[in-house]
Amino acid sequence: MFLRLLFVLLIALNIAVGAWLVLGQDDVSVPSVADPGVPVLHLLTERPDLVAAAPAPEASAQVAPTSPDAVAVAASSPASGGTPAPSGSRSTAASYECLALGPFPSLQALRSARERLAPETARSRSRQEQSQQSRGWWVYLPAQASRAQALAVAQRLADAHVSDYFVVSSGDQPNTISLGLFKDPANARKRREELVAAGFPAQMTERVETVPEYWLDVVVPDAGSATWRQRVRELAVGSHSTGCF
Repeated sequence: MFLRLLFVLLIALNIAVGAWLVLGQDDVSVPSVADPGVPVLHLLTERPDLVAAAPAPEASAQVAPTSPDAVAVAASSPASGGTPAPSGSRSTAASYECLALGPFPSLQALRSARERLAPETARSRSRQEQSQQSRGWWVYLPAQASRAQALAVAQRLADAHVSDYFVVSSGDQPNTISLGLFKDPANARKRREELVAAGFPAQMTERVETVPEYWLDVVVPDAGSATWRQRVRELAVGSHSTGCF
């Protein structure tokens, strides 16, 4: 009896184990192939959230224009979302004028004017030139052959009651008798005529000397070409157009 009972128990146990293996497979957990803490990779097609967010393809592609008129309209139309460039967007270049200011009475006056004009000039440069300046009109008697002859002519002038003369004893015209230096040529001419009328061969000539002139060339905007006078204090200084540099 005991052996029969043991045999029945073994058969019942085998039936129970078989039923558990067949009916309990869905609850069996499969071990993860990844290391603990590392997220598992998924294909994009396995992500329902990304598949739902993907944009749908366009229903129909835009048909290119085929007629010439349509092509012209498409070419002239601006791109979508763009802003057409304004018609007046071109900038006009500033216009400048080149002037020569001068002559200045001294180099110091030129430097001072250049500093005062610096805020209004794009460029500037200073230069020095040589010029012939009149010292007046000289009335004289030509040089004599010797000092004694010059003194004799001077005595004749005194006898004729002619004053304001002297005998030149040195320089480039020795033994010449000077009869006066005049700024006004009319006065010099009158003096010469009086001496000629008294019998003396008086002559008249302009005395000149070489003096330096100081000039300032500036480049200024057209709008400010006439404002330099407000900053230059020397009233004798003028201006004229010159080549740009």
